Amino acid sequence: MQPNRNHSKTLDSVISIPAIGVTVQVRIAPTATENKATLIETTDEPGYGPPQHRHERETEVFHVLCGRYLFEVDGKRMVVSAGETVVAHVGSTHRFTNIADQTSRMLVLITPGFDATAFFTELRGVMTNGEPEPDKLRDLGMKWDIEFLGPPLTT
Repeated sequence: MQPNRNHSKTLDSVISIPAIGVTVQVRIAPTATENKATLIETTDEPGYGPPQHRHERETEVFHVLCGRYLFEVDGKRMVVSAGETVVAHVGSTHRFTNIADQTSRMLVLITPGFDATAFFTELRGVMTNGEPEPDKLRDLGMKWDIEFLGPPLTT
């Protein structure tokens, strides 16, 4: 079997969603892994994170590169620092927030593969005016088999 070397200019694109303080870069697209995995890098502003949600198809593995986050997975809270990893298995409810005084970064492995470029681009559209309308967020979630369950995590 020949190794697969995949490079795409689209991987250089940056998706910024100021309303939730995140910038996302796709590092490994699902096409490079035959849809087995996707790897993204996030840069999160202090005090920001996603709403509580759960994925019906994907497991997410969060590896903190720098900074500190407060994670909540299935109701259990934990502080996670650079070099540490958290797993949110398929079906688990989860959310996190950057608790550092500066931007924090992490790699997020999503399995099976997930079109993160399309999802985060659509999420940016839903979040354009700050807080999304609940119906629009619900509709986005239904399209991607993600259930949004509550607000972002606060400390």
